[in-house]
Amino acid sequence: MDTVSPVAPPHQEASSPQLKITSAKTLAESTNLASIPSHYAFTTPTSGDQAVHPDHDDSIPVIDFSLLSSSNPDQRCKAVSDLAKACEDWGIFMLINHGVPESQMKATVDVLMGFFDLTEERKNEFQGKHLLDPIMYGTSFRASVDKVFLWRDFLKMMVYPKFHCPPKPEGMSEVLAEYTGKLRKLARELLKGVSESLGLGPGYIDEAMNIDSSLQILAANLYPPCPQPELAVGLPSHSDIGLLTILMQNDIGGLQVHHGGKWVKVDPIPNAFVVNTADQLEIMSNGKYKSALHRAVVNNKTTRISIPFSTGPSLDTVVVPAEQLVDGKHNQATDISMNYKEYMEFKQSTVLHKGLCLNQVKI
Repeated sequence: MDTVSPVAPPHQEASSPQLKITSAKTLAESTNLASIPSHYAFTTPTSGDQAVHPDHDDSIPVIDFSLLSSSNPDQRCKAVSDLAKACEDWGIFMLINHGVPESQMKATVDVLMGFFDLTEERKNEFQGKHLLDPIMYGTSFRASVDKVFLWRDFLKMMVYPKFHCPPKPEGMSEVLAEYTGKLRKLARELLKGVSESLGLGPGYIDEAMNIDSSLQILAANLYPPCPQPELAVGLPSHSDIGLLTILMQNDIGGLQVHHGGKWVKVDPIPNAFVVNTADQLEIMSNGKYKSALHRAVVNNKTTRISIPFSTGPSLDTVVVPAEQLVDGKHNQATDISMNYKEYMEFKQSTVLHKGLCLNQVKI
């Protein structure tokens, strides 16, 4: 869901080594665009692993945040139990009754759509060159070196511990500051529930991951209509680098999660968030909660926007399995120690998909 190094499936070579880089939005709005340029065409995988499971209705777990945050101990206990099952079985769930007003969610979508409507010149002022640039705009993933492009434009902002945001469009900073403040509180409460669901006590993750100085990133991924969606890729399969990702999207489907050897559609529920577990939570839980593998597909009719909010540890936090989840015999620690910044840079440099990346940091 975020903009961190996914691995592209096998692809075709670009027809020319010198490609003019333009945004996916600009390309999609080109007059009489009937087919995608060759450097956007991925080789279509044929393995059964790429099949989409047809029986996905009501499969994605749903967590009621009002019960998770309830003062009624029975309600909270049941909600924590449901959360544990969702994290262990799926690594992804829909979050309802979360307390973020619908009007605020809509304002956030609108202002980010407004950013993508700016001129290319204005947006290109924020073309980033380093993983830790506080604001980064771009298209595809690494458009300057990729031989095949993703059908996606993105904006990524570091919003905590320090808030960063482009100055345009007008009012964007105020809207996003308020929205990310709400999600910061929501993420913290969710992590308390996750911590409790692991039998660690509600405050363990907060303290061990130094959430007071947590690195939090807000991103926006724009997927414009594509004339050949069967050939293009929005985001290939990947996992997120942090602890949890809270995703908001418009009512256009496109997100899929890998579950039980199949890809399952994550159909939007109005005014709900999609929450998924990420790499650092897999490490900290000693593999009990797996980092969710997911991808984004595109369509030929309308624009989809997804807005992930990633919560990780602080950059200097060394993420290790919780001692309570390691017994030295059957549940040995699965990962070596590196701080969050080092892990981010490692994943970026290797450009590996989740399984390979985490496998390389195993003991």
